[in-house]
Amino acid sequence: MQIKRDFYLQQLIDAKQNGLIKIVTGIRRCGKSYLLFKLFKQYLLNTGVATDHIIEVALDNIENADLREPLALYRHIKGLIHDEQLHYILLDEVQLVPRFEEVLNSLLRMDNADIYVTGSNSKFLSSDIVTEFRGRGDEIRIFPLSFSEFCEGTQQSPAEAWKDYYTFGGLPHVLQLETEKKKYDYLTHLFTSVYLIDIIERNRIKNNAEFEELMRIVASGIGAPTNSSKLSNTFNSVKKVSISPVTIDRYLGFLQDAFMVEKAERYDVKGKKYIGALAKYYFCDLGLRNAILGLRQQEETHIMENIIYNELRRRGCKVDVGVVEQRTVDADGKWQRKQLEVDFVVNEGNKKYYIQSALALPDEDKRKQEMNSLLRIKDSFKKIIIVKDDIKPWRDDNGILTMGLMDFLLDSNSLEK
Repeated sequence: MQIKRDFYLQQLIDAKQNGLIKIVTGIRRCGKSYLLFKLFKQYLLNTGVATDHIIEVALDNIENADLREPLALYRHIKGLIHDEQLHYILLDEVQLVPRFEEVLNSLLRMDNADIYVTGSNSKFLSSDIVTEFRGRGDEIRIFPLSFSEFCEGTQQSPAEAWKDYYTFGGLPHVLQLETEKKKYDYLTHLFTSVYLIDIIERNRIKNNAEFEELMRIVASGIGAPTNSSKLSNTFNSVKKVSISPVTIDRYLGFLQDAFMVEKAERYDVKGKKYIGALAKYYFCDLGLRNAILGLRQQEETHIMENIIYNELRRRGCKVDVGVVEQRTVDADGKWQRKQLEVDFVVNEGNKKYYIQSALALPDEDKRKQEMNSLLRIKDSFKKIIIVKDDIKPWRDDNGILTMGLMDFLLDSNSLEK
């Protein structure tokens, strides 16, 4: 089974010879090494690059143990660059080399070296690595399999694949496991033995139990606005544990740095400013989220919203949660203010979209409810409702486009319809 992952492969191709270190980042087990050392290498060979101009070093291989010394690695690579033609340098698990930053910066000074690296320890699961090479690094961020890639890999129809996808997520190895139990066991082991340990060790977290409990609380509340104060109150009232909002903020930052979750800020659409009070947190992989919760809380409404968010982010969009103010007069003639939510305010270059996620629109009242906030946005950017139903995209008299979830997920140009 080979999943093409053309979206990311094209990013590597576009970044060739740009004078920067290509840094492949993303959550562990999402396919970084496979992309670089299988798909990208095959592309280079297919385009006529000679084998001896592709320098590969898998630093986790015992045969290369001596190359984990920085000067030895540098001299090894330099010795393989035998002419003035361009050489592609592919380094896997580069974090195993002390002072690897110096090695990469030294290689970057060679005019005929094009450098690509991956890593899988906590430093490469963090935004720190991009900061380390600011101005000299080009990040290629990889997400778990999209729904389209998942269908390609499983060779299932979208209808057949949907429940598997939202239950067990898009980590590539999941596709190779035959039973639901094996998939669940794999995800649970991965979370407890890899992800959790990475974050705890990297950040020297002492209160492991509290950190794990926070992850469960965040996992159970995807799609719900929250902040550190609300989460602190939850600990105090439900768990009978006192944990400060400052500590919770730090913990949430650790989860974001490790690409476990992403934070969607609240944005005042009319005022064109961010509202710092509340935010939403979405999991980068639903399989891990569900494993944390023991496959409980499978609310398809919130899961669908999370998957739409992930697809928008995978496409390179900036995604916020929108807020629109509604003013009405009550029975006593007094003005009342109410905040209506727009699920996603999406920016893609100079394009903007307002998107509502709705599992179903069974009647006109539900449709009016979903349209309410969109109708109060007076600019000319596209307004979209995504529903799970398999429907043909259509636009109403207000210019609001309604489309089916599968059309959105399977067509990378779906927002342009």
